Amino acid sequence: MPFMKPNKISARGLLILTIISLSACVTAPSRYQQSVDSTPEPLENIAQLPMLTPEREPLSRRGNASEYEVWGKTYYVQKGIEQYSEEGIASWYGQKFHGHETSNGEIFDVYQFTAAHKTLPLPSYVKVTNLRNQRSLIVRVNDRGPFHGDRLIDLSYAAAVKLGFQRHGTANVKIELLAAPLMPDDYLHIQVEAFRLKHSAEQLKNQLQNWVAAPVYIAMADVEGTALHKVRIGPVAPDKVESIQATLESKAINTGIILPNYPKPKAAEHP
Repeated sequence: MPFMKPNKISARGLLILTIISLSACVTAPSRYQQSVDSTPEPLENIAQLPMLTPEREPLSRRGNASEYEVWGKTYYVQKGIEQYSEEGIASWYGQKFHGHETSNGEIFDVYQFTAAHKTLPLPSYVKVTNLRNQRSLIVRVNDRGPFHGDRLIDLSYAAAVKLGFQRHGTANVKIELLAAPLMPDDYLHIQVEAFRLKHSAEQLKNQLQNWVAAPVYIAMADVEGTALHKVRIGPVAPDKVESIQATLESKAINTGIILPNYPKPKAAEHP
């Protein structure tokens, strides 16, 4: 082979380098086993899957950054949203993503009624209506997307089947927010009792911890020079307050004073 100067590459060498480069792109590792999405195996009992009931769940720790960027475009998550309604194109995603994590860290299941949306807080519950056949379904939004074209929402395969567009791939839909996740300011505290003696407060606190499924703590306060130990339950989701108060009443304990959520004072911190 003749000597080749370092700063020159033959046409054949350039072709070889191009092929190697393209091969590297094709064989680049991916977290998905499939390169393209596919239709899952039909599940006969999709029609019998239970319908979802909207509820205000805690805001997911993952997938709710105030803003994020995909393919050079920035999206802003609508935290604290109360109302939302929009019409647009729905698509569905299937077997390629089955068993992989969604944006909020849950595992995607093509046979559950879930969805991906670019800006709704996770998890949210929305009603999706297929405008062609007027079929409606409640889905739980726990993922981000779709980022292709002008699509509004990506539904699981099971949701697409229920709405009757799994064979078409897309459908014109209307989505309506039914339940957004709870924000920190939505939580409440129940002040049960206040004691001068720390021992009395600790005693009640220990009892409450056995009776209610919520954090119990003691907040210190100075009232006209007197130190008070206030026994509180919280933070508590608004829809759980009534059941906790019913438990307190059954134990012949004061049902307490409802307080807004706020950071606990340092004196209330305990192991």
